[in-house]
Amino acid sequence: MRPIVFENAHIIDPSRDMDEIGTVIVGGSKILAAGKEAHNQGRPDHAEIIDLAGKAVLPGLVDARVFVGEPGAEYRETIASAGQAAAAGGVTSFIMMPDTNPVIDDVALVEFVLRTSRDTAVVNVHPAAALTHALEGREMTEFGLLGAAGAVAFTEGRKTIANSNVLRRAMMYARDFDKPVMHETQDRDLTGSGVMNSGLLASWLGLSGIPREAEVIPLERDLRLAALTGARYHAAQLSCRMSADVMRRAKQTLPDISAGISINHLTLNENDIGEYRTFFRLSPPLRAEEDRLAMIEALREGTIDIIVSAHDPQDADTKRLPFADAAAGAVGLETLLAAALRLYHNGSVPLKRLVEALSTTPAKLFGLDAGTLKAGAPADMIVVDLEEPWLLELDQLNSRSKNSPFEKARFQGRVQRTLVAGKTVYSAD
Repeated sequence: MRPIVFENAHIIDPSRDMDEIGTVIVGGSKILAAGKEAHNQGRPDHAEIIDLAGKAVLPGLVDARVFVGEPGAEYRETIASAGQAAAAGGVTSFIMMPDTNPVIDDVALVEFVLRTSRDTAVVNVHPAAALTHALEGREMTEFGLLGAAGAVAFTEGRKTIANSNVLRRAMMYARDFDKPVMHETQDRDLTGSGVMNSGLLASWLGLSGIPREAEVIPLERDLRLAALTGARYHAAQLSCRMSADVMRRAKQTLPDISAGISINHLTLNENDIGEYRTFFRLSPPLRAEEDRLAMIEALREGTIDIIVSAHDPQDADTKRLPFADAAAGAVGLETLLAAALRLYHNGSVPLKRLVEALSTTPAKLFGLDAGTLKAGAPADMIVVDLEEPWLLELDQLNSRSKNSPFEKARFQGRVQRTLVAGKTVYSAD
């Protein structure tokens, strides 16, 4: 590959506290230099020169919560189609949840994901393995073997382990193998048959609600177990003010805990459900506006560490149903950055903090060689027009499923080009 020199770019690299106009030089699969000092380093022989005046260069996004249908439900999403969707959205690495059929709970399945992604995906795919066999919450998986095979984290995906002793033992094993435990916090009994946030709106719509306590109670238990075991604990997806308050207090004494939030819960609220719009049926449910604002504040101050897409493709047959019967979940890889930029454009969160939460921090939490533009790092990067207006049409999505809560949404900011290991895997041209 010819070297590429991106000149006059607005470079944002939180790993080096960088926000400046400069040059990025890519040679082969690596970043050779990035920053204003690269202006005067000269150009490699036969380099392709690209003027990016008015455009931004960011490290490729790292999405830590992606559900894929393969194996078992390829009609919803394959590893290849998820990779195409990721590239179009600026995601150069993602962590694949183990909720497949069969469940990713043995070495052969971890190797299958790695082999299939290597052969068919245009971005980096990292499998997470199940905490327990078949996600049943009873018998632990072989952490050592799974980690050695390439699992980067352990999680029950959409599920929450009810048995505290099982989770305690899982945290101890994960600690011994230096792997993070990424855990959903939804109390099954309190959630019950709920389908949206518990409150006045749910009553008006005649839908059963899910109280915030269904999320907070297991979160508080998990944090106590994390303190007991010393595990690296990551709350997968929080959604309400009470959870942020709990995390804020816990972080004062527990250095190895972290938390994520989906972009849906930062940019939408329960009122978006409108007249039973099933694309907004999510888990955890969209919360009240005061919760959304509290979570933005928690993200800005660092109580919430990362933003995820929570990409969970569902087909039309499971979404075009009465609200209470529709499946929870939405695609999100292709709208993750564009939706996040709403928080930048309305002044809620500084751009560098957004990029940190979308790229640098998730790479660090899960030990991935990504999330930076420093010299010698893999050339996983994106070129973004931060101002380009565009409208999301569902038929433009690369995902096999089209269930997006951002249908017909107007965005400001779009990925122009995505590179993985120096190779262009997406171009808007």
